[in-house]
Amino acid sequence: MTYAYLFKYIIIGDTGVGKSCLLLQFTDKRFQPVHDLTIGVEFGARMVNIDGKQIKLQIWDTAGQESFRSITRSYYRGAAGALLVYDITRRETFNHLTSWLEDARQHSSSNMVIMLIGNKSDLESRRDVKREEGEAFAREHGLIFMETSAKTACNVEEAFINTAKEIYRKIQQGLFDVHNEVRKGRGLCLKQDRKLPRM
Repeated sequence: MTYAYLFKYIIIGDTGVGKSCLLLQFTDKRFQPVHDLTIGVEFGARMVNIDGKQIKLQIWDTAGQESFRSITRSYYRGAAGALLVYDITRRETFNHLTSWLEDARQHSSSNMVIMLIGNKSDLESRRDVKREEGEAFAREHGLIFMETSAKTACNVEEAFINTAKEIYRKIQQGLFDVHNEVRKGRGLCLKQDRKLPRM
């Protein structure tokens, strides 16, 4: 099986917001209620179809703890998309978004697509951040916004795929100079058919 593009994603945000659970739900379609804290980074991949083209998403799930921030920063390099995640039941995770966003913009391509995700929408009764606040933050900073639930899978697929659609749109508009990025070793997205290794 071949793919036309490879998009590298990075998932960022405070510890405990559900980054690893979102990745697991997207790649394996399952929810793991008890999840060990991510140490450094974890990795997942999945093929998607955008506009009739096979695209491989290579997704790096990063640790949210402050002690791992320097490791996380090195994974911004070459990322075409980022999922910036907060927990709608924990106000402090929303308050820290500006710091995460500054990090992302400082260490990545200016054209990286950033999707803001308010996770744990299944816990409506414990909501501490209004949906309108997430929408306003996204508008102010030029991000895409969705609320998701890694537990029920609500909007998880859409979050990853809508990010890929926006990256693909930027490629079509020439905002990502694919060949030049690859030559520079940044690898934002690789525009060439590649054989997938047999699993």
